[in-house]
Amino acid sequence: MTTVASGRGRPDQQGDAGLVRAIGVRGLTASIINVTIGAGIFVLPAVVAAGLGPAAPLAYIVCAALMALIVLCFASAGSRVSLTGGLYAYIEVAFGPFVGFLGGVLYWLMASFAVASVASAFAGSLGVVWAPLGAGIGRTVVLAALFGGLAAVNVRGVAPGAGLVEVVTAAKLIPLLTLVLAGIWFVHTDSLLWTTMPSASQVGRTAIILIFAFVGVEVALVPSGEVRDPARTVPRALFLALAITTTLYLLVQGVAQGILGSSMSAYAAAPLAEAAGRVLGGAGRVVVLAGGTISMFGYVSGDMLGSPRSLFALARDGILPHVLARVHPRFRTPYVAIIAYAAIVATLAISSSFTQLAILANVGSLSLYLLCVIASYQLQRTDVRGSGTPFTTPGGPLVPILAAGAIVWLLSQATWKEFAIEAIVLLAASGLYVTVGRRPFRRQWSS
Repeated sequence: MTTVASGRGRPDQQGDAGLVRAIGVRGLTASIINVTIGAGIFVLPAVVAAGLGPAAPLAYIVCAALMALIVLCFASAGSRVSLTGGLYAYIEVAFGPFVGFLGGVLYWLMASFAVASVASAFAGSLGVVWAPLGAGIGRTVVLAALFGGLAAVNVRGVAPGAGLVEVVTAAKLIPLLTLVLAGIWFVHTDSLLWTTMPSASQVGRTAIILIFAFVGVEVALVPSGEVRDPARTVPRALFLALAITTTLYLLVQGVAQGILGSSMSAYAAAPLAEAAGRVLGGAGRVVVLAGGTISMFGYVSGDMLGSPRSLFALARDGILPHVLARVHPRFRTPYVAIIAYAAIVATLAISSSFTQLAILANVGSLSLYLLCVIASYQLQRTDVRGSGTPFTTPGGPLVPILAAGAIVWLLSQATWKEFAIEAIVLLAASGLYVTVGRRPFRRQWSS
């Protein structure tokens, strides 16, 4: 058995020892739900209906099954490695600093460009209410205030940051639950009856789009060094969040499709708002549209809680400048990493020069998942342990093998151009790693 220290220590200590474990099952579950249920659920039902018609629930079931396999691997890894960094830390402990560094690069690219894209859309949604906020100086002010405000909240403590996520998660769920509870009485059951069984290729093409409504777990797992009793908390929060998310998605899809019928695909921009408008009138439409805006804000707030810790973790391990690993002596948060991340992502969002890298973020997330699935098997095989009894996936290597196969299947839907872009980035990162020439900090191990 190999143990990896997670540590507690003086508030002025650098690295994980200076952090405080304040996130419990409820907070981590809310964080996962928050970053998973993004603005996509407000538009994706129309896409799924266009691809599969009344058989749309099949795509949700397939995606949920694939994510369940992946979540089993994440739960196993997260219960064994309780260091800040989430997936990056799991990979680094399993395979060493270089592979961990590549995992960190994949995560950081995926997270930073994804959240910059959502933040840009958030500013655009405010521009619908008042045009000056959606362009020019007004847009710049909105984005600077968004990231500046969230940075200030998260610097003051992980508990306030997690608390904000819980509030926003509840707020973003209200419009969806309102639609389900009010609309279920107006569903036309004939609109949900299957006339034909879709082919496997139809389900696959639809699932490769829909799967991104299920990803986001990696963002919430980054603050693992601030989770209470991770061996117990991480698995419970992962499975609870997946169950809640899948159930809500199926209900939303069924109600919206039952109300709009075959015309649902015609409302690609805002299918849920259209469904709510037919049931609750103009007020219902406004509530759901507002829910989309809240969902965007919720995603950004959840990312600001998790993603800065990836910079912190890379600095803690000696890959990035050590200043990014500093912990605030009073608030016990990685304040330099939070401020640096907010500045970088705000700049990306304001410049809007990141659109072509959105594809890289999608392929990068699946590549990162694949690395983590393999890492979970390695951690289980070598019996790496933190504090507490770790979660073990049933069937030994069966679950990681099935999860890896599912991810490879999804990646096969991507193009060679997308893989080439990722390869170029990883090669450049590898060159930087070699050029810097510093050996990452190694944690203290004991057998």
